[in-house]
Amino acid sequence: MKCINCGTDNNLKDRTANQGRCTKCQHPFVFEPTSMGNVKITDPMFAKAIADISTNNTLFFTPKQLYYLLDNRIKFKTASIFGYIFIYVLFNIFISLLIGEFTLALLGSYSSLIISLIVNICFIYYFYTKSKSSKINIKYRQKYAKSLQIIGCIILAIGIYNSLLTFNSFSLFLIVVIMGMLSIYLGTRQLSRSGLLTQEFLFSQSQFQDWLKRWQEINNSNLKLLPAPRAENTLTKVNPDVTAYSFDRLIVCDSAVIAQLLIANNFHFENNCAILGINGYPQSIFDTTMQMLRRNPDLQVYALHDCSPQGIGLVHRLRTSPKWFKDSDVVVIDIGLTPRQIIATKRGMFIQSSPDSAQAAKELAGEIRQGLSTEEIEFLELGKFVELESFTPQKLIQVLQRGIAGSSNLQGDDSNLILVGDPGNDMYAVQSFG
Repeated sequence: MKCINCGTDNNLKDRTANQGRCTKCQHPFVFEPTSMGNVKITDPMFAKAIADISTNNTLFFTPKQLYYLLDNRIKFKTASIFGYIFIYVLFNIFISLLIGEFTLALLGSYSSLIISLIVNICFIYYFYTKSKSSKINIKYRQKYAKSLQIIGCIILAIGIYNSLLTFNSFSLFLIVVIMGMLSIYLGTRQLSRSGLLTQEFLFSQSQFQDWLKRWQEINNSNLKLLPAPRAENTLTKVNPDVTAYSFDRLIVCDSAVIAQLLIANNFHFENNCAILGINGYPQSIFDTTMQMLRRNPDLQVYALHDCSPQGIGLVHRLRTSPKWFKDSDVVVIDIGLTPRQIIATKRGMFIQSSPDSAQAAKELAGEIRQGLSTEEIEFLELGKFVELESFTPQKLIQVLQRGIAGSSNLQGDDSNLILVGDPGNDMYAVQSFG
Protein backbone atom coordinates (compact mmCIF):
# COMPACT_ATOMS: atom_id res chain seq x y z
CA MET A 1 0.00 0.00 0.00
CA LYS A 2 1.37 3.39 -0.99
CA CYS A 3 1.86 6.08 1.61
CA ILE A 4 -0.26 9.12 0.72
CA ASN A 5 2.34 11.38 2.34
CA CYS A 6 5.47 10.38 0.40
CA GLY A 7 4.30 7.82 -2.14
CA THR A 8 6.48 4.98 -0.83
CA ASP A 9 5.03 1.52 -1.42
CA ASN A 10 4.93 -0.49 1.83
CA ASN A 11 4.11 -4.19 1.79
CA LEU A 12 2.42 -5.98 4.69
CA LYS A 13 5.72 -7.03 6.20
CA ASP A 14 6.96 -3.42 6.18
CA ARG A 15 3.77 -2.08 7.70
CA THR A 16 3.71 -4.73 10.42
CA ALA A 17 7.35 -4.29 11.37
CA ASN A 18 6.95 -0.52 11.54
CA GLN A 19 3.75 -0.51 13.68
CA GLY A 20 1.49 0.58 10.82
CA ARG A 21 3.72 3.45 9.66
CA CYS A 22 5.50 4.23 6.41
CA THR A 23 9.05 2.92 6.43
CA LYS A 24 10.35 6.09 4.81
CA CYS A 25 8.48 9.06 6.34
CA GLN A 26 6.91 7.36 9.40
CA HIS A 27 3.46 8.63 8.44
CA PRO A 28 0.77 6.38 10.04
CA PHE A 29 -1.57 4.39 7.83
CA VAL A 30 -5.26 4.77 8.61
CA PHE A 31 -6.34 1.46 7.10
CA GLU A 32 -4.95 -2.05 7.15
CA PRO A 33 -6.92 -3.91 4.45
CA THR A 34 -5.64 -7.35 5.48
CA SER A 35 -7.43 -7.09 8.84
CA MET A 36 -10.74 -5.61 7.62
CA GLY A 37 -12.56 -8.78 6.60
CA ASN A 38 -14.61 -8.57 3.41
CA VAL A 39 -14.41 -4.77 3.21
CA LYS A 40 -11.00 -3.79 1.85
CA ILE A 41 -10.02 -0.11 2.04
CA THR A 42 -6.61 1.44 1.53
CA ASP A 43 -5.37 4.94 2.31
CA PRO A 44 -4.97 5.86 -1.39
CA MET A 45 -8.50 4.59 -2.08
CA PHE A 46 -9.97 6.72 0.71
CA ALA A 47 -7.97 9.77 -0.43
CA LYS A 48 -9.20 9.26 -4.01
CA ALA A 49 -12.81 9.06 -2.81
CA ILE A 50 -12.40 12.37 -0.96
CA ALA A 51 -10.81 14.02 -4.01
CA ASP A 52 -13.61 12.79 -6.28
CA ILE A 53 -16.52 13.69 -3.99
CA SER A 54 -15.13 17.23 -3.56
CA THR A 55 -14.11 17.55 -7.23
CA ASN A 56 -10.47 17.99 -6.23
CA ASN A 57 -11.27 19.98 -3.09
CA THR A 58 -13.42 22.57 -4.87
CA LEU A 59 -16.85 21.54 -3.56
CA PHE A 60 -18.17 21.04 -0.04
CA PHE A 61 -19.75 17.68 0.70
CA THR A 62 -21.57 15.91 3.52
CA PRO A 63 -20.25 12.85 5.40
CA LYS A 64 -23.12 10.77 4.05
CA GLN A 65 -22.27 11.65 0.45
CA LEU A 66 -18.78 10.28 1.04
CA TYR A 67 -20.33 7.24 2.74
CA TYR A 68 -22.38 6.47 -0.38
CA LEU A 69 -19.44 6.97 -2.73
CA LEU A 70 -17.09 4.79 -0.71
CA ASP A 71 -19.65 1.99 -0.52
CA ASN A 72 -20.05 2.08 -4.29
CA ARG A 73 -16.29 2.02 -4.81
CA ILE A 74 -15.92 -1.06 -2.60
CA LYS A 75 -18.69 -2.83 -4.50
CA PHE A 76 -17.00 -2.11 -7.81
CA LYS A 77 -15.43 -5.14 -9.45
CA THR A 78 -13.70 -5.76 -12.76
CA ALA A 79 -15.34 -9.04 -13.69
CA SER A 80 -16.90 -9.19 -17.17
CA ILE A 81 -19.70 -11.21 -18.73
CA PHE A 82 -17.05 -13.01 -20.79
CA GLY A 83 -15.30 -14.01 -17.57
CA TYR A 84 -18.50 -15.38 -16.06
CA ILE A 85 -19.26 -17.42 -19.19
CA PHE A 86 -15.68 -18.70 -19.39
CA ILE A 87 -15.90 -20.01 -15.82
CA TYR A 88 -19.29 -21.54 -16.60
CA VAL A 89 -17.97 -23.41 -19.66
CA LEU A 90 -14.81 -24.47 -17.82
CA PHE A 91 -16.78 -25.93 -14.93
CA ASN A 92 -19.17 -27.69 -17.28
CA ILE A 93 -16.36 -29.41 -19.13
CA PHE A 94 -14.02 -30.37 -16.30
CA ILE A 95 -16.48 -30.95 -13.45
CA SER A 96 -18.78 -33.05 -15.62
CA LEU A 97 -15.92 -35.19 -16.90
CA LEU A 98 -14.00 -35.41 -13.63
CA ILE A 99 -16.89 -36.19 -11.30
CA GLY A 100 -18.58 -38.20 -14.01
CA GLU A 101 -15.68 -40.64 -13.94
CA PHE A 102 -16.04 -41.14 -10.16
CA THR A 103 -19.80 -41.64 -10.38
CA LEU A 104 -19.68 -43.90 -13.43
CA ALA A 105 -20.23 -47.04 -11.36
CA LEU A 106 -23.13 -45.48 -9.47
CA LEU A 107 -24.94 -43.66 -12.29
CA GLY A 108 -23.82 -45.67 -15.28
CA SER A 109 -23.18 -44.23 -18.75
CA TYR A 110 -25.35 -41.21 -17.98
CA SER A 111 -23.14 -40.03 -15.09
CA SER A 112 -21.47 -37.16 -17.00
CA LEU A 113 -24.84 -36.01 -18.33
CA ILE A 114 -26.45 -36.00 -14.89
CA ILE A 115 -23.50 -34.13 -13.36
CA SER A 116 -23.68 -31.60 -16.21
CA LEU A 117 -27.37 -30.97 -15.54
CA ILE A 118 -26.65 -30.46 -11.84
CA VAL A 119 -23.79 -28.05 -12.63
CA ASN A 120 -26.08 -26.03 -14.93
CA ILE A 121 -28.81 -25.85 -12.30
CA CYS A 122 -26.25 -24.64 -9.75
CA PHE A 123 -24.98 -21.94 -12.11
CA ILE A 124 -28.50 -20.75 -12.92
CA TYR A 125 -29.31 -20.55 -9.22
CA TYR A 126 -26.02 -18.77 -8.42
CA PHE A 127 -26.33 -16.16 -11.18
CA TYR A 128 -30.00 -15.56 -10.37
CA THR A 129 -29.18 -15.05 -6.68
CA LYS A 130 -26.41 -12.62 -7.57
CA SER A 131 -28.63 -10.74 -10.04
CA LYS A 132 -30.98 -9.78 -7.21
CA SER A 133 -28.42 -9.39 -4.42
CA SER A 134 -28.69 -6.17 -2.42
CA LYS A 135 -24.96 -6.34 -1.65
CA ILE A 136 -23.84 -5.50 -5.20
CA ASN A 137 -24.67 -2.52 -7.39
CA ILE A 138 -26.85 -2.42 -10.49
CA LYS A 139 -24.02 -2.82 -13.01
CA TYR A 140 -23.04 -6.20 -11.66
CA ARG A 141 -26.61 -7.34 -11.13
CA GLN A 142 -27.14 -6.63 -14.82
CA LYS A 143 -24.00 -8.57 -15.75
CA TYR A 144 -25.25 -11.60 -13.87
CA ALA A 145 -28.67 -11.23 -15.52
CA LYS A 146 -27.11 -11.06 -19.00
CA SER A 147 -25.00 -14.09 -18.14
CA LEU A 148 -28.22 -15.95 -17.32
CA GLN A 149 -29.54 -15.16 -20.80
CA ILE A 150 -26.34 -16.36 -22.47
CA ILE A 151 -26.25 -19.55 -20.38
CA GLY A 152 -29.84 -20.23 -21.37
CA CYS A 153 -28.93 -19.95 -25.06
CA ILE A 154 -25.94 -22.28 -24.58
CA ILE A 155 -28.09 -24.84 -22.77
CA LEU A 156 -30.70 -24.74 -25.56
CA ALA A 157 -28.18 -24.99 -28.40
CA ILE A 158 -25.96 -27.74 -26.98
CA GLY A 159 -28.68 -29.50 -24.97
CA ILE A 160 -31.15 -29.85 -27.84
CA TYR A 161 -28.43 -31.12 -30.16
CA ASN A 162 -27.23 -33.76 -27.70
CA SER A 163 -30.71 -34.80 -26.55
CA LEU A 164 -31.94 -35.45 -30.10
CA LEU A 165 -28.83 -36.61 -31.95
CA THR A 166 -26.52 -38.07 -29.27
CA PHE A 167 -28.93 -39.55 -26.71
CA ASN A 168 -32.11 -39.60 -28.80
CA SER A 169 -34.12 -38.83 -25.65
CA PHE A 170 -37.33 -36.79 -25.69
CA SER A 171 -37.28 -36.57 -21.86
CA LEU A 172 -33.82 -35.03 -21.97
CA PHE A 173 -35.03 -32.67 -24.70
CA LEU A 174 -37.83 -31.43 -22.41
CA ILE A 175 -35.42 -30.98 -19.49
CA VAL A 176 -32.89 -28.87 -21.43
CA VAL A 177 -35.64 -26.77 -23.04
CA ILE A 178 -37.16 -26.03 -19.63
CA MET A 179 -33.76 -25.24 -18.12
CA GLY A 180 -32.68 -23.05 -21.03
CA MET A 181 -35.93 -21.11 -21.26
CA LEU A 182 -36.00 -20.68 -17.48
CA SER A 183 -32.48 -19.23 -17.51
CA ILE A 184 -33.37 -16.81 -20.34
CA TYR A 185 -36.61 -15.82 -18.61
CA LEU A 186 -34.93 -15.18 -15.26
CA GLY A 187 -32.17 -13.15 -16.91
CA THR A 188 -34.65 -11.05 -18.89
CA ARG A 189 -36.83 -10.54 -15.83
CA GLN A 190 -33.90 -9.42 -13.70
CA LEU A 191 -32.64 -7.05 -16.39
CA SER A 192 -36.02 -5.34 -16.55
CA ARG A 193 -36.25 -4.82 -12.79
CA SER A 194 -32.62 -4.57 -11.67
CA GLY A 195 -32.78 -0.77 -11.60
CA LEU A 196 -35.60 -0.88 -9.05
CA LEU A 197 -34.10 -3.42 -6.66
CA THR A 198 -32.98 -2.24 -3.24
CA GLN A 199 -29.38 -2.07 -2.05
CA GLU A 200 -27.67 -2.37 1.31
CA PHE A 201 -24.45 -0.84 2.56
CA LEU A 202 -21.49 -3.17 2.97
CA PHE A 203 -20.48 -1.47 6.21
CA SER A 204 -22.30 0.48 8.89
CA GLN A 205 -22.44 4.24 9.19
CA SER A 206 -20.83 4.04 12.64
CA GLN A 207 -17.86 2.17 11.13
CA PHE A 208 -17.54 4.84 8.49
CA GLN A 209 -17.65 7.62 11.09
CA ASP A 210 -14.81 5.92 12.98
CA TRP A 211 -12.74 5.70 9.79
CA LEU A 212 -13.43 9.33 8.93
CA LYS A 213 -12.54 10.52 12.43
CA ARG A 214 -9.26 8.58 12.38
CA TRP A 215 -8.49 9.93 8.90
CA GLN A 216 -8.91 13.51 10.07
CA GLU A 217 -6.84 12.90 13.20
CA ILE A 218 -3.91 11.33 11.34
CA ASN A 219 -3.88 13.33 8.13
CA ASN A 220 -5.11 16.64 9.57
CA SER A 221 -6.38 17.40 6.10
CA ASN A 222 -8.40 20.49 5.28
CA LEU A 223 -11.46 18.62 4.06
CA LYS A 224 -14.43 20.44 2.58
CA LEU A 225 -16.55 18.35 4.90
CA LEU A 226 -19.71 20.01 6.15
CA PRO A 227 -20.74 19.70 9.81
CA ALA A 228 -24.32 19.02 10.79
CA PRO A 229 -26.43 22.16 10.17
CA ARG A 230 -27.17 24.10 13.34
CA ALA A 231 -30.36 25.92 14.21
CA GLU A 232 -29.55 29.60 14.70
CA ASN A 233 -32.21 31.41 16.66
CA THR A 234 -30.42 34.76 16.59
CA LEU A 235 -31.76 36.92 13.79
CA THR A 236 -29.22 38.39 11.43
CA LYS A 237 -29.66 42.08 10.66
CA VAL A 238 -30.00 42.60 6.93
CA ASN A 239 -29.22 45.91 5.24
CA PRO A 240 -32.52 47.67 4.35
CA ASP A 241 -31.14 48.40 0.90
CA VAL A 242 -30.79 44.68 0.30
CA THR A 243 -34.32 43.85 1.44
CA ALA A 244 -35.70 46.21 -1.19
CA TYR A 245 -34.71 43.59 -3.78
CA SER A 246 -36.07 40.13 -4.38
CA PHE A 247 -35.21 36.88 -6.16
CA ASP A 248 -36.78 35.43 -9.26
CA ARG A 249 -36.22 31.89 -8.01
CA LEU A 250 -36.41 30.02 -4.73
CA ILE A 251 -35.13 26.51 -4.04
CA VAL A 252 -36.79 24.78 -1.09
CA CYS A 253 -35.14 21.63 0.23
CA ASP A 254 -36.81 19.02 2.40
CA SER A 255 -33.72 18.90 4.62
CA ALA A 256 -31.42 21.49 6.12
CA VAL A 257 -28.47 19.30 5.12
CA ILE A 258 -29.09 19.76 1.39
CA ALA A 259 -29.88 23.46 1.82
CA GLN A 260 -26.60 23.92 3.69
CA LEU A 261 -24.73 22.00 0.98
CA LEU A 262 -26.05 24.25 -1.80
CA ILE A 263 -25.38 27.43 0.15
CA ALA A 264 -21.85 26.33 1.09
CA ASN A 265 -21.10 25.73 -2.60
CA ASN A 266 -22.40 29.23 -3.50
CA PHE A 267 -25.23 27.93 -5.65
CA HIS A 268 -27.37 30.91 -4.62
CA PHE A 269 -24.78 33.43 -5.79
CA GLU A 270 -23.95 31.72 -9.05
CA ASN A 271 -27.60 31.14 -10.00
CA ASN A 272 -29.22 34.24 -8.47
CA CYS A 273 -31.69 32.37 -6.28
CA ALA A 274 -32.65 32.00 -2.65
CA ILE A 275 -32.21 28.65 -0.89
CA LEU A 276 -34.25 27.64 2.15
CA GLY A 277 -35.08 24.47 4.06
CA ILE A 278 -38.72 23.49 4.53
CA ASN A 279 -38.27 23.73 8.32
CA GLY A 280 -36.97 27.28 8.12
CA TYR A 281 -33.23 26.83 7.56
CA PRO A 282 -31.30 29.11 7.81
CA GLN A 283 -33.38 30.44 10.68
CA SER A 284 -31.43 33.68 11.09
CA ILE A 285 -32.57 35.07 7.71
CA PHE A 286 -35.66 32.98 6.95
CA ASP A 287 -38.34 35.59 7.71
CA THR A 288 -36.48 38.36 5.92
CA THR A 289 -35.91 36.20 2.85
CA MET A 290 -39.58 35.23 2.68
CA GLN A 291 -40.60 38.90 2.83
CA MET A 292 -38.31 39.63 -0.10
CA LEU A 293 -39.62 36.66 -2.09
CA ARG A 294 -43.28 37.54 -1.67
CA ARG A 295 -42.65 40.89 -3.35
CA ASN A 296 -41.94 39.19 -6.66
CA PRO A 297 -45.12 38.32 -8.63
CA ASP A 298 -43.04 36.30 -11.12
CA LEU A 299 -41.38 34.10 -8.49
CA GLN A 300 -40.70 30.47 -9.42
CA VAL A 301 -40.28 27.95 -6.62
CA TYR A 302 -38.25 24.76 -7.05
CA ALA A 303 -38.78 21.82 -4.70
CA LEU A 304 -35.78 19.55 -4.11
CA HIS A 305 -36.30 16.50 -1.94
CA ASP A 306 -35.59 12.86 -1.22
CA CYS A 307 -37.71 10.24 -2.91
CA SER A 308 -39.52 9.32 0.29
CA PRO A 309 -43.03 9.82 1.70
CA GLN A 310 -41.79 12.90 3.57
CA GLY A 311 -40.03 14.26 0.49
CA ILE A 312 -42.99 13.64 -1.81
CA GLY A 313 -45.12 15.77 0.50
CA LEU A 314 -42.86 18.82 0.09
CA VAL A 315 -44.76 20.38 -2.81
CA HIS A 316 -48.10 19.88 -1.04
CA ARG A 317 -46.70 21.57 2.06
CA LEU A 318 -45.47 24.53 0.02
CA ARG A 319 -48.94 24.91 -1.49
CA THR A 320 -50.97 24.56 1.72
CA SER A 321 -48.86 26.07 4.51
CA PRO A 322 -49.47 29.72 5.49
CA LYS A 323 -45.77 29.89 6.27
CA TRP A 324 -45.09 29.34 2.59
CA PHE A 325 -47.41 29.93 -0.37
CA LYS A 326 -50.96 29.10 0.65
CA ASP A 327 -53.55 30.90 -1.53
CA SER A 328 -50.75 32.07 -3.82
CA ASP A 329 -50.49 31.67 -7.59
CA VAL A 330 -46.72 31.23 -7.46
CA VAL A 331 -45.35 28.62 -9.87
CA VAL A 332 -44.03 25.52 -8.06
CA ILE A 333 -41.73 23.13 -9.94
CA ASP A 334 -40.89 19.73 -8.48
CA ILE A 335 -37.26 19.07 -9.42
CA GLY A 336 -37.33 15.71 -7.68
CA LEU A 337 -36.48 13.22 -6.58
CA THR A 338 -39.77 11.42 -7.44
CA PRO A 339 -40.65 7.74 -7.93
CA ARG A 340 -41.66 8.64 -11.49
CA GLN A 341 -38.10 9.72 -12.27
CA ILE A 342 -36.57 6.60 -10.74
CA ILE A 343 -38.97 4.24 -12.52
CA ALA A 344 -38.41 6.00 -15.85
CA THR A 345 -34.62 6.18 -15.77
CA LYS A 346 -33.59 2.94 -13.99
CA ARG A 347 -30.02 4.22 -13.89
CA GLY A 348 -28.95 2.35 -10.83
CA MET A 349 -29.84 4.80 -8.09
CA PHE A 350 -29.17 3.58 -4.56
CA ILE A 351 -32.65 2.42 -3.56
CA GLN A 352 -33.19 1.47 0.07
CA SER A 353 -36.24 0.21 1.91
CA SER A 354 -37.54 0.25 5.46
CA PRO A 355 -40.78 -0.65 7.30
CA ASP A 356 -41.05 2.93 8.60
CA SER A 357 -41.00 4.30 5.07
CA ALA A 358 -43.64 1.80 3.97
CA GLN A 359 -45.89 2.83 6.86
CA ALA A 360 -45.39 6.53 6.13
CA ALA A 361 -46.33 5.93 2.49
CA LYS A 362 -49.60 4.32 3.49
CA GLU A 363 -50.40 7.36 5.62
CA LEU A 364 -49.86 9.92 2.84
CA ALA A 365 -52.66 12.46 2.49
CA GLY A 366 -55.20 11.86 -0.23
CA GLU A 367 -54.25 15.08 -2.02
CA ILE A 368 -50.66 13.85 -2.35
CA ARG A 369 -51.66 10.36 -3.50
CA GLN A 370 -53.85 11.84 -6.25
CA GLY A 371 -50.77 13.25 -7.92
CA LEU A 372 -49.02 9.85 -7.96
CA SER A 373 -49.47 7.00 -10.39
CA THR A 374 -50.33 3.48 -9.25
CA GLU A 375 -46.74 2.43 -9.94
CA GLU A 376 -45.38 5.30 -7.83
CA ILE A 377 -47.67 4.49 -4.91
CA GLU A 378 -46.61 0.84 -5.08
CA PHE A 379 -42.94 1.91 -5.08
CA LEU A 380 -43.43 3.97 -1.91
CA GLU A 381 -45.66 1.45 -0.13
CA LEU A 382 -42.96 -1.19 -0.57
CA GLY A 383 -40.91 1.03 1.72
CA LYS A 384 -38.49 2.08 -1.03
CA PHE A 385 -36.73 5.42 -0.87
CA VAL A 386 -33.74 7.24 -2.37
CA GLU A 387 -31.80 9.98 -0.59
CA LEU A 388 -30.41 13.06 -2.32
CA GLU A 389 -27.17 12.50 -0.44
CA SER A 390 -26.60 9.39 -2.54
CA PHE A 391 -25.61 11.80 -5.32
CA THR A 392 -22.36 13.74 -5.40
CA PRO A 393 -22.40 17.54 -4.88
CA GLN A 394 -21.45 18.05 -8.52
CA LYS A 395 -24.34 15.87 -9.70
CA LEU A 396 -26.90 17.68 -7.52
CA ILE A 397 -25.70 21.05 -8.77
CA GLN A 398 -25.93 19.88 -12.38
CA VAL A 399 -29.45 18.52 -11.86
CA LEU A 400 -30.61 21.80 -10.33
CA GLN A 401 -29.04 23.90 -13.06
CA ARG A 402 -30.66 21.78 -15.77
CA GLY A 403 -33.99 21.90 -13.98
CA ILE A 404 -33.87 25.69 -13.74
CA ALA A 405 -32.76 26.04 -17.37
CA GLY A 406 -35.47 23.64 -18.54
CA SER A 407 -38.21 25.62 -16.75
CA SER A 408 -37.55 28.82 -18.67
CA ASN A 409 -40.26 27.81 -21.14
CA LEU A 410 -43.01 26.11 -19.14
CA GLN A 411 -45.35 25.48 -22.06
CA GLY A 412 -42.76 24.84 -24.78
CA ASP A 413 -42.65 21.59 -26.72
CA ASP A 414 -39.05 21.07 -25.66
CA SER A 415 -39.83 21.54 -21.99
CA ASN A 416 -38.79 18.78 -19.60
CA LEU A 417 -41.78 19.58 -17.38
CA ILE A 418 -45.19 18.02 -16.98
CA LEU A 419 -48.24 19.61 -15.34
CA VAL A 420 -49.29 17.75 -12.21
CA GLY A 421 -52.55 17.95 -10.31
CA ASP A 422 -55.48 20.03 -11.54
CA PRO A 423 -55.05 22.42 -14.50
CA GLY A 424 -54.45 25.99 -13.42
CA ASN A 425 -52.69 25.14 -10.18
CA ASP A 426 -49.25 26.14 -11.58
CA MET A 427 -47.57 22.96 -10.32
CA TYR A 428 -45.04 21.24 -12.53
CA ALA A 429 -42.66 18.30 -12.21
CA VAL A 430 -39.37 17.63 -13.97
CA GLN A 431 -39.62 14.37 -15.91
CA SER A 432 -36.05 13.18 -15.41
CA PHE A 433 -33.58 13.71 -12.58
CA GLY A 434 -30.62 14.99 -14.55
